[in-house]
Amino acid sequence: MAGDNRDLVAGTSSADEVDAFLRRVAATAPARPAGGRGRLMFAMDATASRQPTWDRAIQIQGEMFEATSALGGLDVKLVFYRGFRECKSSPWLSGGPDLTRRMSSVFCLGGQTQIGRVLEHALTETRRTKVDALVFVGDCMEEDADALCHSAGELGLLGVPVFVFHEGGEPLARRTFEQVARLSRGAYCPFDANSARQLKDLLSAVAVYAAGGHRALEDYGRRGGSQDVLRLTAQIGRR
Repeated sequence: MAGDNRDLVAGTSSADEVDAFLRRVAATAPARPAGGRGRLMFAMDATASRQPTWDRAIQIQGEMFEATSALGGLDVKLVFYRGFRECKSSPWLSGGPDLTRRMSSVFCLGGQTQIGRVLEHALTETRRTKVDALVFVGDCMEEDADALCHSAGELGLLGVPVFVFHEGGEPLARRTFEQVARLSRGAYCPFDANSARQLKDLLSAVAVYAAGGHRALEDYGRRGGSQDVLRLTAQIGRR
């Protein structure tokens, strides 16, 4: 399967074609209504190798809610996959304790990636009520790269950026994740599995974006954001 995916990534559109597509996205993506609470889908790979990162995320996810309190608040939907075709989502949650309880009840289980199902779920949700951003945290990709890029493009047209936080830097996953982020008008950010602070900063930055948009994210970065947050802001600013 890995060899097939490499061929698919190599055969994707030229840079000019991608840039033209992104201009179309910029012209058609709906604006987020003023006021109200932001809506963020928080998706994680919960296969066997992910337990340490899952445990760290449980400890720090409350920062997302705290960072958005002055912007009207945030609703979060947890999505995860593990095992044999198990992909689940929570209701929309409005506070850190609720999300902590949900995450604490999950244990990681071996299986293949199901990123396509995560992207399809985001499409379904935002067609009902606008989703402001999707975060995906994972380390590998075992699926059809072109299919993932197609779903990412659809999310881009609907104004749902995908922020991919990539642990470990596996090359095939990196190439696909970068394109998913680009086609959805989101951002790709590698992170160190041993740095809880780095993951906290990145999650808080995207939460601020979901709640207040690009200007709020720029303000957050200027108020002392880490280098990772500044790089994320720069990626979105180039879209």
